[in-house]
Amino acid sequence: MLKSVKVFAPASVANVAVGYDILGFALDKPGDDVLVKQSKTPGLKVVEITGAKGKLPLGIKKNTAGFAAYRLLQHLGAEDAPIDMYIHKKMPFGSGMGSSAASAAAGVFAVNQMMKTGLTKREILRFAVEGEQVADGAFHGDNVAPSLMGGMILIRDNLTLDVKKLHIPSGLCATIIHPHVEVLTKESRGILSENVSLEKVIKQSGNLAAFVAAMYTSDIDLLSRSIQDVIIEPQRARLIPHFYELKEMGMNQGALGFSISGAGPAMFAMCANSLVAEKIKEGAEKILHEKGIGHTCFVSGINQEGAFRY
Repeated sequence: MLKSVKVFAPASVANVAVGYDILGFALDKPGDDVLVKQSKTPGLKVVEITGAKGKLPLGIKKNTAGFAAYRLLQHLGAEDAPIDMYIHKKMPFGSGMGSSAASAAAGVFAVNQMMKTGLTKREILRFAVEGEQVADGAFHGDNVAPSLMGGMILIRDNLTLDVKKLHIPSGLCATIIHPHVEVLTKESRGILSENVSLEKVIKQSGNLAAFVAAMYTSDIDLLSRSIQDVIIEPQRARLIPHFYELKEMGMNQGALGFSISGAGPAMFAMCANSLVAEKIKEGAEKILHEKGIGHTCFVSGINQEGAFRY
């Protein structure tokens, strides 16, 4: 057991328009830091949380990072391991960029490193997903898997966490547009209809299959035809101020696709290169400034590493 370990886990974009709950990719920034240290008393404890404005609980079973790490320790039969955890949130809540997932990924990865288990990221993924489940009540890995493992992740089955890291075409990147309004995942999931027409299922399935094919063949034209969400985006767009105006701007500037990041309000524009991505960033900033809406916009590559130790 090491004396201390500090790790970072990045933000992520989930759903990626065509893969609700089964597709996501890691960003270069922002993300969360977790520091774990040997304690003088037995058991895992969340000692301090900074950057969260007092909104997050310290209790292990109510904290995503703490519970993810605790489930790993249970698996190891080491619940009494003396560990103090310090969490530094460097991303906002309810942003649509996987805040709770980043914490869960960082928490379990830090303790895994500290305990020198030899377990791979894939082997500790389940514990990270169980940690995020504390926050939104659903068992899905579309934020957690990319945050922990990096890359663009396709989840064949959430129950068994049968995941596959996809090939990334050279130059592919994203513009992230985050208007400073809060949309909680539980609320965003709650507005979704349980009934979807067969016509829309067929179209969405075709888009998802074409998306995967385009990634592996680096077929940018096919990719641009694939990033179309006909099921979730139309239901959630009303939660996001000026979504369609921003989307029209992004597509006119050359985005391959433009949709909602996770539950929103953050949005992403998938771009073939950083020049297009920067133009969309500038356009989004101009629109949101004119509307008087606080915002954060940035360009990111697809982070292939995921969680890492400092």
